[in-house]
Amino acid sequence: MNVITLASRKGGAGKSTLTAQLAAQAQAAGKRVTVIDADPQGSLSLWHSLRKDGLPKLVTPERGLDRALAFAMIEGTDYVFIDTAPTMWVVVQEAIRAATMVLIPARPGFFDLAAVRETVKVARERDRPYAVVINAAPVKRDDKEANLVAHSRAYFEGLQIPVWSGQISQRAGFQSTLAAGASAAEIGPATAAGMEIARLWSAVERSIEAINNARFEPGGAANEGGVMGAGRAA
Repeated sequence: MNVITLASRKGGAGKSTLTAQLAAQAQAAGKRVTVIDADPQGSLSLWHSLRKDGLPKLVTPERGLDRALAFAMIEGTDYVFIDTAPTMWVVVQEAIRAATMVLIPARPGFFDLAAVRETVKVARERDRPYAVVINAAPVKRDDKEANLVAHSRAYFEGLQIPVWSGQISQRAGFQSTLAAGASAAEIGPATAAGMEIARLWSAVERSIEAINNARFEPGGAANEGGVMGAGRAA
């Protein structure tokens, strides 16, 4: 079972949006998915309440995160996605500790970039693979990144923080599909929003495969390499 934890100390970075969109994308790809809403704000629970089929399964960790993960494993879940609060409280640290991989959404702006470092510190201390996802970015023009995105990417690279080579743009489609209790994968897989999430999911899935393979290789470094460059920078 693979656990994807979305974490960031900064509120509004897009953790809940990406959790819902990625979970639905994985579900559409035929994976058995469980979503854990560990954010007291309950945004994922609200989205899930609008879904007619009740899938992917959603749970809240009132009786402990480990218990929720244990039941997910017993049920044969392929992927668990954990949405967390914008803090570094104990529950968030437990979610990072339990992760196969930590995704850190960050908007391309000063406050988000600065907040990433604290989340990275927790992931490194717990030896968890991680990568930043640039989220809510200005839409590319002529397939060229906005200067703000390029500067953000350079900032992370300067700190040896792995960052996904793509971006999730600021698009109305992400919010409108969630408001309908759906996702870009379900309503508009061929739209720009749908294709961006599909590319992110593909990168995550391949990175998870690389992480898992490294764990079973003699001397393999589970915290380095992978399609997204997920790892612990020295």
